[in-house]
Formats: sequence, structure tokens, C-alpha cells
Amino acid sequence: MTWSFLGLALLLSLFMVFFHRDPKRIPTDAGVISPADGIVMDVSKNKAAVFMGLHNVHVNRAPFDGRVKLVLHKDGRHLPAFLGTSSNNEQNLIILETSDGEIEVCQITGAIVRRIVSYVKPGDVVKRGEKIGMIRFGSRVEFTLPRGYNFCVKIGDKVRAGETVVAVKVR
Repeated sequence: MTWSFLGLALLLSLFMVFFHRDPKRIPTDAGVISPADGIVMDVSKNKAAVFMGLHNVHVNRAPFDGRVKLVLHKDGRHLPAFLGTSSNNEQNLIILETSDGEIEVCQITGAIVRRIVSYVKPGDVVKRGEKIGMIRFGSRVEFTLPRGYNFCVKIGDKVRAGETVVAVKVR
């Protein structure tokens, strides 16, 4: 019994270390970068959503250089984050003022663990790729584009926070 308990505790500890990893990410190409690791679930003219599964890194990053204009937390439900109804889930909205206009980054919780950790507050200046927060376990991040940018990703694409360019400036 004791060995079983110790084995389970070790597995849980390894999972938590894996889940809370925070690899160094450095954006290289120009454009708006993904604020989250995961799979692109939705793309419209100026808004996209990325679903983060349990195997993804859950640290979120600034998609563009800017100043934090607003951080607004909203309590809500805790439905699976891959469902279209997740807009009613607990959320944390971050609005960035950039040189090309505002970008909204909305962190949305999932069904398993219901915690959003914001690393920024209004007035903070963030660089593209800098950490802005974390969502625990399965979750979703929705974000908008500034003026003059078009998405270069499509539904089903895998993206990495702080590295994958998701939108480029229209020439």
C-alpha cells in the first residue's frame, strides 16, 4: 500500500512539473505572435482562439509590444474550454495599447482547474513574447488583431506562445 501511494505521489509530482514548465521563447519573425500554445480553434477577420490541452505549456505571452490598458477579471462557469459556450466561463481580459491599435487577449478557464494568474496590471509595458499570465490546465485564449494585420494561420494549426507568428501586417 505504501509503495503504491509513493508511486502515485511521484507520478503526480512529475505531471505537475511537466505541466508548469516554462520554456524560454524568443520571437524571431515579424508580426503578431500567438499568446498561447495549442491548436487554433477559430479564426475570423480580426479574432482567433487557441485551445490549450493538458500537454501544452500554459504560460501566456504578449502577442505584440504595448502598454497594458486594462485587466478585467470576470467570474463565470467552468465548462470545457474547447466548447463554443466557453465564453460564459471565468475569464481575464487584458487590453494592450500598441503602436498599431488595441489588442485584446482573453484568458478563459476550462472545466478541470479554475484558476487564471495574471502577471500584468494596467500601466505595465510589455514586449512581444513577454509572459503576461497563466491558465491552469485545459483552457482557451482568444485574441484580436490591431489595425492593418491579417491572420496567417487557419483552424487546426498548432501554435506556440511567444514563437509562432499568427498575423502579419498588410502591405
